[in-house]
Amino acid sequence: MKSLALCIPAYNAAWCLPRLLISAQNQHIKFDEILVYNDCSSDNTRAVALAYGAVVIDGDVNRGCSFGKNKLAELVKSEWIHFHDADDELLPNFTTLAHQWMNKEECPEVVLFNYEYRDYDTNKFISLRKFDKHMLETDPIKYAITEQINPFCGLYHKTAFLNAGGYDLDPKVLYNEDCALHISLALHQLRFSCEDEISIINYRINNSMSQSNKDKCFQAQFYVMEKTAGTAAPAYYKDIAKKFIEIATNLASINNWEKTKASLMFAKKLGISSVTVNGNILFNVVSKFSPFAAFWIREKMIRLLKPRFRR
Repeated sequence: MKSLALCIPAYNAAWCLPRLLISAQNQHIKFDEILVYNDCSSDNTRAVALAYGAVVIDGDVNRGCSFGKNKLAELVKSEWIHFHDADDELLPNFTTLAHQWMNKEECPEVVLFNYEYRDYDTNKFISLRKFDKHMLETDPIKYAITEQINPFCGLYHKTAFLNAGGYDLDPKVLYNEDCALHISLALHQLRFSCEDEISIINYRINNSMSQSNKDKCFQAQFYVMEKTAGTAAPAYYKDIAKKFIEIATNLASINNWEKTKASLMFAKKLGISSVTVNGNILFNVVSKFSPFAAFWIREKMIRLLKPRFRR
C-alpha cells in the first residue's frame, strides 16, 4: 500500500492534542507516520505529543502554521500527507477512505473530504460541508477561487504539493493562507476530487484566531485575490471580481473603507462596474453611479437600524 503521514502544526495545543492523537491511533488502518510541528509552544505541547506516540519537530522561532506545514511536508517519508488542526478530530474510517483513493491507478493529487462542523464544547452538530465533485474535477481553479477550502479535510500527494511550492509564507496572506494554498495548487494544474463519506470533524472554537482577527482575515482575503488576479488566466477574472465584491462587503462591515474602495476598484477593473442587492432599491440606484457610496450608505443604515448585526 501507499504510505500516509499525519502532519499536525501545533502551538500551545496541549489542551486539545490528546483527542486528535487518540482519534489517529483509532484508525482502522494505521498512519505510517504521525508528526507534530511544535511552533515554540509555551505549554507542554511537546510532552503531550510524545506521550501519544507522535514524532515532534521543534521550531527554533515561532513562525506560524504555514511554515510548520511546509516543514512537515519536507520531512515526512510518506508518499501522501494529511494536515490536521490540533483542535479537530478524525473518525476511524479516515485512513481507510484515504487508502482507497491513494491506491487508485489515476488518483488526483488533491482529494478533499466532506466533514461535519460541530461545537467544541457541546459537540452539537452545526452543519455539513459537502464539496462539489463535478466542479472540483472539471475546473479546480474556479472552485478554489470561489470556495473556502481548508487543509484539515485534504489528502495531498507530497511530491506534487512540494513541487507546487506548498504554503505561501508571505505575511500578507496569513489568516487566508489555506485559500491561497488551494488556488496555487489548482494553478499548478494539480487534479482535484472529493470523498463523499464523512470522516472528519471540524470544531467551532470560541475566540478562535479567525473570529478574533476579522480585520486581518478580510485583509488577507484581499491580498490573496490581488495575487490571484495577477496569475490567473483572463477566463477567471469575473470569478475574482465577484470575490472582490464579497471581500468589499466584509471590509465595509468592520469600517475598513480604504480596502473596501480598493476591492471595488479591482472588481471594476476585472469586469464588474456596479453591484446590485435584491430588494435594496436605494443601494442599486446609488451603485450605478458609485458602488463605494452604495456600500457606505448601506453600512451606515445597518448600524443605525439593525445594530445587532454588527455587535
